[in-house]
Amino acid sequence: MTTGTATHSEDFTPCSDGTPVRRWTLERDGTRVRVLTYGGVVQSVEVPGRDGRTARVALGLPDVAGYEADPGPYFGALVGRYANRIAGSSFELDGKRYHLAPNEGRNQVHGGPRGFDKRVWDAEEVPDGVRLSLVAEDGEEGFPGRLAVSVAYTLDPGGALRISYRATAGAPTVVNLTNHTYWNLAGADSGSALGHELRIAAGRITPVDGESIPTGETAPVDGTRFDFREAKPVGPGYDINYVLDAPGDAPVAELYDAASGRALTVWTTEPGMQLYTGDHLGGRSFAACAGIALETQHFPDSPNRPAFPSTVLRPGEEFTSTTVYGFSVR
Repeated sequence: MTTGTATHSEDFTPCSDGTPVRRWTLERDGTRVRVLTYGGVVQSVEVPGRDGRTARVALGLPDVAGYEADPGPYFGALVGRYANRIAGSSFELDGKRYHLAPNEGRNQVHGGPRGFDKRVWDAEEVPDGVRLSLVAEDGEEGFPGRLAVSVAYTLDPGGALRISYRATAGAPTVVNLTNHTYWNLAGADSGSALGHELRIAAGRITPVDGESIPTGETAPVDGTRFDFREAKPVGPGYDINYVLDAPGDAPVAELYDAASGRALTVWTTEPGMQLYTGDHLGGRSFAACAGIALETQHFPDSPNRPAFPSTVLRPGEEFTSTTVYGFSVR
């Protein structure tokens, strides 16, 4: 397949039950991305800094056993069927209440105990990258409707990573898909990512309660620590959804590491983006705040919040979403 992106695949370490896993490598214009069929994981992203030296800027693990042993951080994973939280692990759709598998107290987060991040996806080469696909059957983790999902990872001219999502449903359901890569532009093994400069084009957030469930309101960032409309260093303690001002029209976020000169620009068609500073990473793989997640998404708990943008997908419709992570040096 002749494209601008060099693409190849290889055997990777298998799952603990013996299921084979493949690793795909995409290279273009100074960017190298490695993607696993396990969980759709972005295992690594390598880009040069101001001095020309290449570093891994996405947190990743060396084998599938590591992801299986430390699943909670969702390192680089494709997250679904519903990214982020659903209150009480239940919602009502078309007059019927559905009860989901909880995995964070009484709530469900990131699709449940066996969400898309723990599945092995099918893979095929496409122009400039790889397309992963899977089918989630009716009733998996409590969700209604058979869902066919495909996600393409491709590299654009200049080396930007484009993630294109598609899904169709056999019955009315809810869908919210994202990628959960943690970024550290100084290098994945450099320690804390705090101090990176961040700009987010969002004037409002969705406030949450003590269980990180949205209250149903939106609140202005004016005069609060959540205001990143002008770039400023990132401190600890962020795990909040931003209501993006103009998704699809312009970059929604920019992350910058002054020491290396590396910059990350985020563009998306999604209405929201979760900023998570990795405060709870502190486990067996990376220290707390070793990476910053910028998860493009629909809003948390939308199935229970009619005022939020709808996440309902019906037969005959197609869910589509695109997010682009661009890399540069300054």
